[in-house]
Amino acid sequence: MQVVQWLPRTELPFAAPSRPELLAPPTPVEPPPQAALQPAAGANVAVPAARAPERPKIDVPRPTPKAAVKPVPEPEAAPVAPKVVQPPPPRFALQLLRAGSCLILVELPTGEPFQSRDPAYLLLKDMLRAAGLPDAPQIIGEPVRWPLLVRGNLDQGPEAARDFVQGFVLARLEEAPCACLWLVGLPAVRFAGEANAEDYNRDLQVEGLGDAWCLPGLELLMDEPQRKADVWKAMRRLMARWKPKND
Repeated sequence: MQVVQWLPRTELPFAAPSRPELLAPPTPVEPPPQAALQPAAGANVAVPAARAPERPKIDVPRPTPKAAVKPVPEPEAAPVAPKVVQPPPPRFALQLLRAGSCLILVELPTGEPFQSRDPAYLLLKDMLRAAGLPDAPQIIGEPVRWPLLVRGNLDQGPEAARDFVQGFVLARLEEAPCACLWLVGLPAVRFAGEANAEDYNRDLQVEGLGDAWCLPGLELLMDEPQRKADVWKAMRRLMARWKPKND
């Protein structure tokens, strides 16, 4: 009701006496002059800009500097030994024959035993006749084929092949010695005589096997007929070893 104060019309029994200042009429308040409320013409009135509400400050914890940590050296790895790559085993087939006082270790060009009409076998017969030896040589044992096994951990490298071939020929020599060992073809020269192609048409002394004569392979002689002249020269020089003295 917006009543600030009120006074009773009659005196109330047993009521406290009224305060005199409440009974005095209120003093009228004069309004301020109108000109004082209006700004002067042309005057720039600065209107206070609205302030943006301040954002609360958030303290972000900063990392404290740490003491420098020395890197721990990693242990050195043990040196890895290079892997040794084993060369593939050599592949060849050899047949041992006997003609008179000579043993012939000959490479089989096809890897299979000689047949009577094989061109390589016919060439060998011609060479035996030219050397003054029987042209129908005796076959000794089965062909020596290398590698021995297709699978397995057995060492079948060049040194093992050499030991096997030399051991095979040595066993036949112990049964019946010979005047000269013919080594026909590179596998026979390499694994029985421990020589190379540069030693073709040469004679050499093989430990345990005695005198040996190195010859090119039969297939090589058929492909390169000019080599036969060198074979014939070496043959004439060595014939005295196996021919009977009364010839």
